[in-house]
Amino acid sequence: MNRNLWLLALAQGLFLTNNVTFIAINGLVGLALAPVGWMATLPVMGYVVGGALSTGLVARVQSRLGRKASFQTGLAVAILSCLLCAWAVSHKDFWMLMAGTVIAGYYSANAQLYRFAAAELAVASYREKAVSLVLAGGLMGAVVGPALATHSRSLLSVPFAGAYLVLAAVALLAMLVLSFITFPPAPVKSTGTDGRPLREIMRQPVFLVSASAAALGYGVMNLLMSATPIAMQQCSHPFESAALVLQWHVIGMFAPGFFTGHLIRRFGVMPILWTGVVLNLACVALALSGVEVMRFVLALFLLGVGWNFLFTGGTTLALQSYRPEEKDKAQAAINFCVFGVMALSSFSSGALVTTQGWTLLNWGSLFPLGLIAMSLLWYSRRGRLALQAGSARS
Repeated sequence: MNRNLWLLALAQGLFLTNNVTFIAINGLVGLALAPVGWMATLPVMGYVVGGALSTGLVARVQSRLGRKASFQTGLAVAILSCLLCAWAVSHKDFWMLMAGTVIAGYYSANAQLYRFAAAELAVASYREKAVSLVLAGGLMGAVVGPALATHSRSLLSVPFAGAYLVLAAVALLAMLVLSFITFPPAPVKSTGTDGRPLREIMRQPVFLVSASAAALGYGVMNLLMSATPIAMQQCSHPFESAALVLQWHVIGMFAPGFFTGHLIRRFGVMPILWTGVVLNLACVALALSGVEVMRFVLALFLLGVGWNFLFTGGTTLALQSYRPEEKDKAQAAINFCVFGVMALSSFSSGALVTTQGWTLLNWGSLFPLGLIAMSLLWYSRRGRLALQAGSARS
């Protein structure tokens, strides 16, 4: 169990290396190739939208091929998409670049299931820690991704063409790592079906709360993180300061993975979700208190830790919402919610910070945070009422 989890954490780290580098260079390549300026960020959007559109297909492939073969298929798609992007850069073809980034979304949607696979590699008493540990593997992407983007940019005569080829090699290395992981066999589906209808699964309070915590928490993080470099530029801070802020933000996102599972195991998932909300509120308060570099650093670090608590807690809670034979469609539905909110926040972040400003953007982020808080209050109240009803009957 431990060997498989560490290998899966390494695969997660390679995915985040690919992911961070891909997002870092797509905007710059888009700016160089886009027919008009406002289209520069479309490749970044294409990556997120491609992930959202792929969730259903990924679920079907997972159901048919199983975890290992499906994950390897996702990595093969990653290699293909990187080669397409390298060709597009070399031939200055913006629309081929768009096609490559949308196709790469399939790999992203596939790799988002690593955290659920981690729970299946562990005994029931270790599931929270397993999910947390595999997410912590993303810390590798925080360190390697930016360095990889910087040093691979000029490998070939055409800027960034070499970077995409290096990302194809990273995906190939991940295929090798996954080949050594032994996943448990797929559960036998009872009575020849795949369990309850998806609509019934999604109506459960535990599903609604877990999906809202994971998706809205991701949306707030993406909204503020994507706007930070623009906001810092508007405040006349140098690019090096923005890079420092984002580095600490990503450390905040993934470093807590080494202990979040222990905290969930000791205190329960609901206190961790509430802590995630409070940390996000603290981020907003700091961001609104001033625009010095250190305030950006602390605010974005808290944002990263808050995201980790909400995403890890939401994933852990989601494990209670489906039966083994229902996992593929239930996990696909959760990831679709995450990608959908990410697409919306990616689209709106740049537009809002450039037209409304950093201050109003932070005030606006309180709305999704309020939705998370209300869902947690509603879920806790339902639990108390159910407990009171059970006590009355007894």
